[in-house]
Amino acid sequence: MKRVVLKKDVLVDLLEISKHLHPNEAIVLLRGKEAKQDIVIEEVLLAPASVYGDGFSGFRLDMLPIDFSIIGVAHSHPSGIPVPSVKDLNNMIGKVLIIVVAPYLSEKHIVAYNGRGESLQVVVEASES
Repeated sequence: MKRVVLKKDVLVDLLEISKHLHPNEAIVLLRGKEAKQDIVIEEVLLAPASVYGDGFSGFRLDMLPIDFSIIGVAHSHPSGIPVPSVKDLNNMIGKVLIIVVAPYLSEKHIVAYNGRGESLQVVVEASES
């Protein structure tokens, strides 16, 4: 099973963005790389023309940069339900879908899935200085 490794600053960014937009749903792109059995998330990117709403979020695919380091997408579930919907999985970009669940306090409020909806282990790693 692959692990999703979050840099500490990525964890903080995901929690803060989700808190800031609550009760609306947040959405961001994830920049990173695959390394052996890990998917390493190194940076959070805001997509151009993102929309954040009550029970939905999205962005325009035609405005995304051509960037092969985008490895996934993350969005919040203000409901606190840590399970992806069929729509979440069908609209997933890349190799990983991260869901940040309310109340957005720690790594315990972050879950990850692959494109088949299978749960992936999330590990937080200290950021390089």
